[in-house]
Amino acid sequence: MKKEEIRIRLPEQVKNIIETIEAAGFEAYAVGGCVRDSLLGRIPNDWDITTSARPQEVKALFERTIDTGLIHGTVTVMLDHVGYEVTTYRIDGEYEDCRHPKEVSFTSNLSEDLKRRDFTINAMAYNERSGLVDIFEGMEDIRRKTIRAVGEPMERFSEDALRMMRAVRFAAQLDYQIDEETKQAILRLAPTLSKISAERIQTELVKLLTSPHPELFRILYETQITAVILPEFDAAMQTGQNNPHHCYSVGEHILHSISGIGDKEEHLKVLRLTMLCHDLGKAQTKTTDSDGVDHFHGHAAVSADMAENILKRLKFDNDTVNKVRKLVFYHDYRIEPCKKTVRRAIHKIGEELFPLLLLVERADLLAQSEYQRAQKCERLKMLQILYREILEEKQCLSLKDLAVKGVDLIGAGVMPGREIGAILERMLERVLDEPDKNEKDYLLGHLDEFRGTL
Repeated sequence: MKKEEIRIRLPEQVKNIIETIEAAGFEAYAVGGCVRDSLLGRIPNDWDITTSARPQEVKALFERTIDTGLIHGTVTVMLDHVGYEVTTYRIDGEYEDCRHPKEVSFTSNLSEDLKRRDFTINAMAYNERSGLVDIFEGMEDIRRKTIRAVGEPMERFSEDALRMMRAVRFAAQLDYQIDEETKQAILRLAPTLSKISAERIQTELVKLLTSPHPELFRILYETQITAVILPEFDAAMQTGQNNPHHCYSVGEHILHSISGIGDKEEHLKVLRLTMLCHDLGKAQTKTTDSDGVDHFHGHAAVSADMAENILKRLKFDNDTVNKVRKLVFYHDYRIEPCKKTVRRAIHKIGEELFPLLLLVERADLLAQSEYQRAQKCERLKMLQILYREILEEKQCLSLKDLAVKGVDLIGAGVMPGREIGAILERMLERVLDEPDKNEKDYLLGHLDEFRGTL
């Protein structure tokens, strides 16, 4: 075993667990992602511990434990209301579904346990007695900024096909490159991802898209992963855009636009999923005129339908599906920079989504050609200014802000029913055009006028 004189500061509870297990005559180490993140100077989300002790032996050492997965050797030790997974060294048996071993066997050998892990940077263990245990040169791969499979990559990916997406995700999160042999194995085995559940694919996809380097989504295409999980993107990569507003193919434009959404933005998942989907409909709507110029009339609506189908296929929640669909539908909606049209646009698109749409438009714009860019940027800047002014002035944008409510109309003699809703909508139309008219006396004073337009 290769050991390096590297010190990691373990949380007190993790030290407690390790020392308790060691005091009973067993081995115990922090292992996996927590070791990797500590070496990278990051704060681990959680701490996993691996041990030579069997599950029942671990349970006997601690007052409160949870049987998380005894068949796979995992016990959760509870200390101060926080759970720490403690897993017995194990050797995985044959994999039948490209995801889970048919059986596992326990071992007393740490090396055997580390051999079954996915990438070298995740196959290191640490305790204060032994220091860093690094059999597969994970520390060297950290220095090289490389994602490399443990041992034979074909074997690792045959065991668990999802590891192929994890390789790309880690590269995007850490700004690493993927080792060439590892990448070639992904290319060969990408079709086996069809055996992985949509929920698992979704999780890895979101982690990649919300990483600091979502442009590495390109690797999913290069390794033919998208051919399995998102064939619509492959069609976009193969669709050119001979149009003065564009300088990339549809797919390349999408990749650049995804990066146009900063990784610190609120609602990052929704925004980057929107950019991934916003132009997918162009492959279906492309036409070329007599001058050889490409056009994509109606692509926003087609893209919105595709986004909904894709996200539902990948088992996204309804809230995410609905937000992305709406943003994709309106991403090409040209709003004139005046307060009246901005108010109407906010009402149409929704107060929650409108500021997100401005971010979508900006990312879309910056991924286009230089043609008319200055004018486009100026228009978008004006929209942002007008939007802020409308908010600061607390102008009415929806029925909830209207000075008149249904109860006011009933008090004025309108019978309960559909007419009330219709009158309120007419009043709102007036106020969106003339915000100073959002006064109860004015609106009720013109009640007959509003009723007359029904």
